[in-house]
Amino acid sequence: MCFSAALALPLLPNLEKSSANCISNCSRKDEDSNKGQSVKLTLPAYKWRLVIAYDGTRFSGWQYQQSTPTVQCILEEALTKKTKINRKELCVVGASRTDAGVHAWGQVAHFITPFNYETLDGVHRAINGLLPSDIRVREFSPAGPEFHARFSVTSKIYCYQVYNSTILDPFLRHYAYHSEYKLNADVMRDAAKHFVGKHDFSAFANTSRNDRVPNPVKTILRFDVVEKGPLLRLEVEGSGFLYRQVRNMVALLLQVGRQAVPPDIVVRILESRDRKELAKYTLLLPPHGLSLETVKYNEEHLILPTDSPASSFGRHHSISKCKVLFI
Repeated sequence: MCFSAALALPLLPNLEKSSANCISNCSRKDEDSNKGQSVKLTLPAYKWRLVIAYDGTRFSGWQYQQSTPTVQCILEEALTKKTKINRKELCVVGASRTDAGVHAWGQVAHFITPFNYETLDGVHRAINGLLPSDIRVREFSPAGPEFHARFSVTSKIYCYQVYNSTILDPFLRHYAYHSEYKLNADVMRDAAKHFVGKHDFSAFANTSRNDRVPNPVKTILRFDVVEKGPLLRLEVEGSGFLYRQVRNMVALLLQVGRQAVPPDIVVRILESRDRKELAKYTLLLPPHGLSLETVKYNEEHLILPTDSPASSFGRHHSISKCKVLFI
């Protein structure tokens, strides 16, 4: 069952810290922070921030769904087993609702508990032990009352990988789109510059599968085309993205790289604000080449609360004394 309203935590008399910002977004698919506001709670609670990496190949995206496996669903199952708290009270919120088949190196989520931890290394290790090998919690940190995995975001960085060779590297088949056409990276860079700035990206957004109408005006801070041999990494950083916007932008850049259309086609399609105009030149790219690389936050919201445990980044095993038997 999904919960769209703010959720209250039980009052425990031995807790002294205040909580904040508990919103479950599992019933919404688009990313429009203007449509929702964080709700500050006054009940005692502790907030925790996770940085998560996952191979999205076998998952139906990040967002919780009852019928199909999603990353949020699997993560909530692990957190429930470890904390003994149900998903309603954990109130897990992710920074980005990645689509089915999309990967992540720097997905961020927060959750809430009615108790504190003295140390996080052991809990961090236990959570990863409960997760499948294609999902890892890279960082486990305390979070202050003002931090919100979605509403505290200042920008996100996505990367779409394209393998530009006649034969696809089989080790990259799940992580890069194969283009047999020879791509001109220089003209792709020229075209990518037209995306930078504040624009209405209606022409590059697919229709979202819900009733909400997100703000189509987004700011692209940079759009880089990086060559690493036959591998092209198209890295885009923006204040936010519409549904399938990144995959549509990259699809047009590939047409430019094939020199099927000129670089200034980007301007014409942006100005049209019409998804049908983009469809005249290209189709949506598959999801497996896309990865959420990094989520950046308001630095003030990353300040750790006082008397909190140290952040956990994982821990190496060590052997204090090794005895070797020589024969």
